[in-house]
Amino acid sequence: MRGTTIATSGPVEVVLAEGADEEGFRRAVRRLIAAGIPPEQVAWTTDTPSLFGAPLPEAAPPFPLPRQAADLVRLVHCHREPERHALLYRLIWRLRHGEKRLLSNPADPLVHRLQQLAKAVRRDLHKMHAFLRFRRTVAADGAEHFVAWFEPDHFILAATAQFFVDRFRSLRWSILTPEGSLHWDGETLARGPAASRDDAPKTDDFEAGWRGYYEAAFNPARLNMRATKAEMPKKYWRNMPEAQAIPEMIRTAPSRVEAMIEREAQMPAKRDPQKAVAAMARQEPGSLEELNRIIAASEPLVPGATRAVLGEGPVGATWAFVGEQPGDQEDLAGRPFVGPAGQLLDRAMAEAGIDRREVYVTNAVKHFKFVVKGKKRIHSKPTMGEIKHYRWWLGRELDFVAPRVVVALGATAVTALAGRAMPLMANRGPTTFENRKGYITVHPSYLLRVPDPEAKAEAYARFVADLREIRGLAA
Repeated sequence: MRGTTIATSGPVEVVLAEGADEEGFRRAVRRLIAAGIPPEQVAWTTDTPSLFGAPLPEAAPPFPLPRQAADLVRLVHCHREPERHALLYRLIWRLRHGEKRLLSNPADPLVHRLQQLAKAVRRDLHKMHAFLRFRRTVAADGAEHFVAWFEPDHFILAATAQFFVDRFRSLRWSILTPEGSLHWDGETLARGPAASRDDAPKTDDFEAGWRGYYEAAFNPARLNMRATKAEMPKKYWRNMPEAQAIPEMIRTAPSRVEAMIEREAQMPAKRDPQKAVAAMARQEPGSLEELNRIIAASEPLVPGATRAVLGEGPVGATWAFVGEQPGDQEDLAGRPFVGPAGQLLDRAMAEAGIDRREVYVTNAVKHFKFVVKGKKRIHSKPTMGEIKHYRWWLGRELDFVAPRVVVALGATAVTALAGRAMPLMANRGPTTFENRKGYITVHPSYLLRVPDPEAKAEAYARFVADLREIRGLAA
């Protein structure tokens, strides 16, 4: 906030910094509330302060807001709507003056407007998480440095920072945007000035492989450009290497569908899982990268799957966490554990003292299996046959990663690692998976589904206790 003044004739003028000046907004609100100034007497601006007016008190005590209101303020403050400060202050004023249940009335015009603004910001955050692409560069000291360019619709750079720190904690990276930049050196996050597209690398040596994976995962029979553009708006394509292949894939889709139909007519009605596993074994990859290329190029076994979601983390990781299968957000992003369950796992790891940089995360089943209900894709549990189909891949993956401890998150992971179904709760705790030191615990998605708040808190506390014990196994 550059200044707050009371004009001698006219409303109170609050001047904030450009962009998402959240701290300035909070200070101004505390001072306005303390002075008892109603919303209709406040003018919010980012222009030069007025030369007239008396200053408000320089400090005012903080006051609590309901959690739902605080979350709404954090989101809406990132929106580009010029009136966002006035709308938020009107909400806070009403909450502080007798309308404590205001947010429980979605029909209220103010509440409805703010919820729509928050929805737009949440969508922008999701798009940045899903469509930002790092490109590899080499820094002056010879170390790898990954750089990404992104153009968000709203002022979300600060709001999304922790997501990328948690996801890429072991890498050195920079995110450049027209509004500012973020720089992570492996230990410290720094804010930087605005950048241009020319400041970011145009390509790197990984993009050809990434594009090949995308082309291999594309199913021409399921081509739906309306759905594709709804989930991945065209404005993001120019920053995504895989999107460069889309025009050619659209052009060749009809002929590829005809070829698929012709091949299908010559194939047996049912697949033989044993032959499939034997075929995988004959490929004998020599590295994790080779294995991942095989997985990415293989036809999905589960119905409706669009892409393989590969494991992520360092070779030689201290811990490998194995989940069930990718979810909807993981399928969209092409990365494991980026949805709500993954975020909960990250938080629990931090509480348990597990260094995320030493963790490898993957899934027993590599493709998202789902059923469509309305506009949503709902997770569908993999069958025993599907788990066995992917088991060879998982075993070779863990051979290459060579973790000191393998953690099974949920019953499907237990079945994949043990080679047989085992009661989860009865076997929860330390175990051995084919001579690998292991541990069985619940999947974090289970914690999200516990309905009772007290039971959920107890289940989460036990999960963190499991993780502390898992940390001890690596000692």
